[in-house]
Amino acid sequence: MNTKEQLRNDIETALGRKLQSPKDFEFFSERIYARLHILVSRTTLMRLWGYVEEKVEPRRSTLDILVRFLGYQGWDEYQQNALLPKERQSNPIMSRRLSVTDSLVRGDRLRLTWQPDRVCDIEYQGELSFRVISSQNTRLVEGDTFQCSLIVEGEPLYLDHLVQQNLPPIAYVCGKKSGVMFEFC
Repeated sequence: MNTKEQLRNDIETALGRKLQSPKDFEFFSERIYARLHILVSRTTLMRLWGYVEEKVEPRRSTLDILVRFLGYQGWDEYQQNALLPKERQSNPIMSRRLSVTDSLVRGDRLRLTWQPDRVCDIEYQGELSFRVISSQNTRLVEGDTFQCSLIVEGEPLYLDHLVQQNLPPIAYVCGKKSGVMFEFC
């Protein structure tokens, strides 16, 4: 497998879905923008995946953006990692992390997503506390509160002191099987 094929596989793994239709490429384009605040057109992505038949090599800047989406610094770092035996390769997808105390201020909002089709928007309340703003397909509901100090993308998210309605606080895990993705919203 060449490096560009590996890149496509790594991206699909990170997204948790195969890129096979224009809708999939639009989804990926939106994820890139949400994470990096850089626009990459779905047509560019479709060319890279061979969905659109054009004999155009991707620009270096496009490859840099795609590997930054995975957590690498740039294309050179990604290529060096790809040359290592599989057991020695690093996986920055899993090292993209958010330290709550270092990275957030009161009022910051995050979107958490995990499989299958779980979406939860949360707002940082300060002192490691969050409030659920909205959710889809999860047991978390608007108004729930919890504590969390670290979010590691691709890993389960452990919530402490989850308070739902008037029930006693509990611990809760989001994305137990596939891990959680996050982005600022």
